[in-house]
This record gives sequence, structure tokens and C-alpha cells, in this order.
Amino acid sequence: MTNAESSNPDFPEYDWTEAQKSYILSSFYWGYILTQFPAGFLVRRFGAKIVLFIPTCATAVLSALTPYFISWGGWVAFSVLRIMMGLFQGLIFPCIHEHLAKWSPPKDRNRLGVFAYSGSDCGSVFAMGLSGLIAHSSLGWPGISYVSAGLCGIWCVLWLLFGANNAPDSRLVGQLERDYIERSMRRNDGFHEQKIPVPWRAIWTSVPFYALLIVRSAQGWANSTMQLQTPAYMHGVLEMDIKSNALYSALPFLAMWCMSYVYLVFADIAMSRQWMSLTTLRKSINTISYWGPAAALIGIGFLDKSQTELAIALMTINAGLNAGSGIGSILTIIDMSPNHSGMLMAIVNGVGNIFPLLTPLLVGVIVTEPSSRSQWQIVFALTAIVFFIGNLVYIIWGTTDQQPWDAADFLKPHDAEHSQNMLTMKCDKEKVTEMKTE
Repeated sequence: MTNAESSNPDFPEYDWTEAQKSYILSSFYWGYILTQFPAGFLVRRFGAKIVLFIPTCATAVLSALTPYFISWGGWVAFSVLRIMMGLFQGLIFPCIHEHLAKWSPPKDRNRLGVFAYSGSDCGSVFAMGLSGLIAHSSLGWPGISYVSAGLCGIWCVLWLLFGANNAPDSRLVGQLERDYIERSMRRNDGFHEQKIPVPWRAIWTSVPFYALLIVRSAQGWANSTMQLQTPAYMHGVLEMDIKSNALYSALPFLAMWCMSYVYLVFADIAMSRQWMSLTTLRKSINTISYWGPAAALIGIGFLDKSQTELAIALMTINAGLNAGSGIGSILTIIDMSPNHSGMLMAIVNGVGNIFPLLTPLLVGVIVTEPSSRSQWQIVFALTAIVFFIGNLVYIIWGTTDQQPWDAADFLKPHDAEHSQNMLTMKCDKEKVTEMKTE
């Protein structure tokens, strides 16, 4: 869009400044962060099928309209459109998490979780690999939006045909499979119709919940550094423009996609052979996926422009190791609270995505000269410390044990106690009245 030499020259080229490009790229997150918390309420009220369908369908429509928005209003209209996309897509991950909680028996949770969340890495690999080909074709750069919209539209049709909120609602699930899913999660007939109130006070006073919130916030901080700032470091210090190279841009996502299944195989074997408890497994994998990239980030900071191959290798290793955070800590949300997993994911993901908005500001304060390696070393060292402390908190206080406040009847004893107290007060009041009458 901003360089006709990299695409079909028959389509418009826009002379946007670096600041305007930054606004366009970051505008998505302005909307994305706002709908995280509402997503938890919506998926509890309406179920995953409709809530997941709406943002994907809206994304398809907005993607198809992107070239028209740009030709009409330039980069400002493009930014507004991306904010709208963010608003809709903020619903997706809490919804996916709630859906996994409804469908994934504990023994199959690692596998189903990796299949679901590795899809984003797979999509990134194909998008980066095919976008250049589409831009060079007769479709030009607008074709990237049209192809994306078409794929979203196809998914929406398949989802409406085959998706279901839970096993009992699905016409494609046999009785044996339904019984297995429901029995493995200790659910019975009528469970999915229950309206379980959210135990807010218990959640916000839960130490394991805060450990999970901290470790996922550390991931949000580190992600913004690894995905947004590392390319800037390589361009400024190592004099590499990896954004212009589709292979270099796709390598981290390819590594994450492949390593997700390496972690999955290890987790399946470890659980089937009972090498360790689920809590130990998740903490072990999360330690590798946090402390490994922390060391790689520090290593990248000591490289110069004569070691570009090593820098690319470390960047790829960094991303590949971090792929274990899905099994390591994201799925812990479902382990701790399958009944409230969508709401917890909304809170955790919402807080975690504040940092991609803040870390560029911090980097802007620290890095005043993009070619200064010593300034970038401070950025990477801070990120490594955040990675280390976040995982350390998770090791000490995190757990996969289902929390007492997740029980469907958790609030009922309190209600019963309150009712009993009210009845006692009423009886006492009647006795006092009788004594006065006598």
C-alpha cells in the first residue's frame, strides 16, 4: 500500500508517514482491549456459537470494505475501521476459552487447546506467505482484504452448520461421546441450563488467580517486545529490514506453530505415563517458554551487524520456546475454573493486552537513538526480568487445582446461612413481641 514496487503498480500507492503507519497498526488494539471484559458476560448469556459467529462475520465484512474505506478517507478512515475490527475481535479469545471449557475433558484438554490456539500461528504463517503473492497478482493489495474476507465468510458458514454451544446441543455428537464429555467433567442433565452467578469476591481474593493474572501480564509485556520491538532493533542496530522479507517475518510464527505440537507430544506422554502432576507439568513447560526466551532476548542484545544469521536464529528460537505458554498457563484458566473460564479469560486477556499499548511508550523513552545497542540492551534486560518474575510468581502460587469458588453451588451455602439468620431474627422478634404482650 505504501510501496508500489512490492505489489501490483496498477493500484494506488499511499505516502503515509511512519507516525501514521504506527497509528494504523496500533489502532486495532484500542478497540480490542475495550471488549475483553464484556465478552465474558456475553458468552455466558448467549453461548459461544452466536458470540463467536458475530465478530468473525463482522471481520469478514469490514475486511471486504477496507479498500473502499482507504480510498474514501485515507489513513484516518483505515484507523477507524481497524478500531471497529478490534472491538469485534476482542470477543473472540474469551469466547474460545469458554467453548473449550464446555467441550474439553481434562484428559484431552492439552490436545484440544493446542489445536485451537495454534490456529492463529498457522494463519499468520499462511497470511505472510501468501500476501505477497496476492499483492503481486491482478488483485493487487486490495486482494489481501478480499481473500481474508472470503476465508472468514467460509468459516462462518461452516460454524453455523457444525458448531454447537456444548455436547448436548450438538446433533453431530453420539450418545457415547456426549456421555464421555459430560461425565469426565462431572456434569449431569440440566447443567448447561443453570445460570451460575460469578463469585466476584472469591475470585478477586484468590491468590492462584492473581498468580495467573501476573504470569499472563508478563506474557503480554514480552509479546509486545518480541513481536514489535525486536524487528526495530534488528533494523536499527543490525541494519536488517526483516519486515520487508516475508520469510524472516513468518519464521517466528512457523516456529511457534511447530513447537506447539512438540510441547503437546511431551505433555501427552508425561500425563499418560504419570511422570508428574498436571500442576508440575504446566509450571515446567511454562518455565521453559518464559525463561528460555528471556535468555534469548539478552543474547540478541549483544549481537552486532556481523552476526545477523545468529540474530535470526535466536529470534526464531525465542518464538518457538514461547509457544509452550499455551499449555503452560493459558489452559490453567480452565483447570482452575471451567464454569467461569470465559469470564476469567476476559479479565486476564484484557489486563494482559494493556501492555502492548504501554511498552512502545517505554521503549520510546529508553531508546532515543535506534542504532544504540546499549539502549536496546536495557529494553531486553527489562523484558527478561518481567519474564523471570512473572513465571517465578506462577511457580510459587499458581495451581491447576479446581478452585472451591468454581462450584455451581458455591454461593448457595452463604445464601442459606443468610436465610437462616433472617429466620432466627424473625423468631427472636416474635418472642420479644409476645413477652411485651404478656
